[in-house]
Amino acid sequence: MDRKTHWEDVYRTTASPALEWYQAHPTLSLNLIQATGIQKTGRLIDVGGGDSTLVDHLLEQQFGHVTVLDISGVALERAKARLGDRANHVTWIETDVTDFHSTGTYDVWHDRAVFHFLTEAEDREKYCETMNRAVSAHGHVIIATFAYEAPPTCSGLPVVRYSPEFLTLAIGSNFVFIESFEELHTTPEGTKQPFIYCRFTRRKP
Repeated sequence: MDRKTHWEDVYRTTASPALEWYQAHPTLSLNLIQATGIQKTGRLIDVGGGDSTLVDHLLEQQFGHVTVLDISGVALERAKARLGDRANHVTWIETDVTDFHSTGTYDVWHDRAVFHFLTEAEDREKYCETMNRAVSAHGHVIIATFAYEAPPTCSGLPVVRYSPEFLTLAIGSNFVFIESFEELHTTPEGTKQPFIYCRFTRRKP
């Protein structure tokens, strides 16, 4: 089964609050976005945002240029339905991030729980190439992945587990590590999933 088919099936068969990664209030993501100093007029992309509630909170905070990218059209349609008319203020992109070719740049690239699903080196390289093209010269990157202590799988798929040091090496020398935080996420079934959240800035020329 390819990645798109897998995730379409997940979203067709599982309600959002029952998804392993579901957060009603993505506090740490919001705090890290605020820490970048992005203005309300800045451009922000949530990679793998799917049916995440992050977009809801960003709209409530009056960010004017929010993009949500996800491989699953079902997930995006669910998010649009939840937001109602507010969905018209968001740019929605249905694609695999490794195939994404941005027509513009973003001041903040946010990814919670996509990068760790890229278990093949080729896919990680494509992701980083995409990110390098898409992040502006003064931009910021926020990536959250499973920590070393986390389970080896999520949603039926293997994952790569990271430390801040390993993640810094993985995304390449064009970005400078700023800070990291740990989060112990509890799934709807009660499983504990240790995450790390890392914030980077684009290296100055």
